[in-house]
Amino acid sequence: MRRPSKTVPTAPATGAARRRIIAGARRHFFANGFRHVTMDDLAAELGMSKKTLYAHFPGKIELLQSVLMNKFDDVEADLARITSRTAADVRAALQQLLALVQRHTDEIQPHFVRDVRRAAPELFQLVEQRRRHIIARHFGKLFAEGRKAGHIRRDIPARFMIEILLGAVQAVINPPKMAELGLTPKTAFAGILKVMLHGVVVRKGKSHL
Repeated sequence: MRRPSKTVPTAPATGAARRRIIAGARRHFFANGFRHVTMDDLAAELGMSKKTLYAHFPGKIELLQSVLMNKFDDVEADLARITSRTAADVRAALQQLLALVQRHTDEIQPHFVRDVRRAAPELFQLVEQRRRHIIARHFGKLFAEGRKAGHIRRDIPARFMIEILLGAVQAVINPPKMAELGLTPKTAFAGILKVMLHGVVVRKGKSHL
């Protein structure tokens, strides 16, 4: 008698299937919203049975959590690649960090943010906490190195710079605020980039002590 399929896959195969599910869900959730994508939709898109899908994730909320953690892991890995190098050119490094944040934010559509806020408020709070931690860690490191090298102004506390950046990012992922300002995430981040580059970086020939 043939054994149930759930006992057959080896650990690597199971891991590969899980990663494939997360990648597919991430693509569809971010583009189409969380509420409008069903487990049936995902199973059909991935060419697998719902039974297989539920064997890896007992529900859509659990799948959403894995998608969000996968996203943050990618963001942190990308940021770490920039900040792990000595910031010889702080302006260029800061621009790369901001551009990276913009690129990752562009993947997420406003209706996805609204859906998560409504359907999973506790998970939404965890997302905000991790975003704060990531920005404070990587941008804080760059600001500290830039100050030592004399490239970042010293008359503005580093923690205050980070709070400004956090507030700006929060506004960008807030769909009602973007609609009120008549901005898209892309144009908003372009403004953030200008403010951060021209507002905290010391100009040549000038010193802010």
